[in-house]
Amino acid sequence: MLPPKIPADAALFLDFDGCLVEIAPTPDAISVPPALPGALARLYRRLDGAVALISGRSASELRGFLPDFPGIVAGSHGAELSLPGQPIRPIDDEGVDVGALQRRVAALAAEHPGLLVEAKPHGVALHYRAAPELGCWVTQTMQALAGDYPSLVLQPAKMAVELRPASAGKDRALALLMQHPPFAGRLAIYAGDDLTDEAAIAEAQDRGGIGIKVGPGDSVARHRLADPNAMLRWLEDAA
Repeated sequence: MLPPKIPADAALFLDFDGCLVEIAPTPDAISVPPALPGALARLYRRLDGAVALISGRSASELRGFLPDFPGIVAGSHGAELSLPGQPIRPIDDEGVDVGALQRRVAALAAEHPGLLVEAKPHGVALHYRAAPELGCWVTQTMQALAGDYPSLVLQPAKMAVELRPASAGKDRALALLMQHPPFAGRLAIYAGDDLTDEAAIAEAQDRGGIGIKVGPGDSVARHRLADPNAMLRWLEDAA
């Protein structure tokens, strides 16, 4: 079912990769549609600031791709929060040596051409898009590493597996933002495309709001858009 038009009392939460931009072979190869920044800015004004990005990417990366975005950015699955014009606020890493973890993953991945290690401020992701036959190996390897880091959890994604803080989550980021202006008291709408978005989709719907799955695949979402192009048209129509 297609989502309804965004109402004036909405609090809009949007994933980035696969939702606002097409998935690319590597994380740094994505292309931002020229019309996207303007649509987001108009929606920000229409919704009195209640527009946020919630992504597995770092907040600094998202600000780099959308430098004029006026809203809040929750990066690293909500492990860091970026308010416009303010320093990025991280959560407690609970003593995890993220650099050492990333080096361990890089050493393991070096034995298998085609794998891509994505270092993140609070964890690491191992991508196998260029080597899909290694999907099981990647999952098992990251699962084994997770046993050494009790404050991190395994996060499956599209053609990737990530280790991220257990205290973070896109659903928790949504719930946190909904406690504060300009989001409090509004109708929560969350849109995303990946397994990492399912908990946040469910959180929005549990609050009486709207969950939107972007692209194919099973989902708890009651609404669906075909791809980022359809998402952009939906945003532009509401803006």
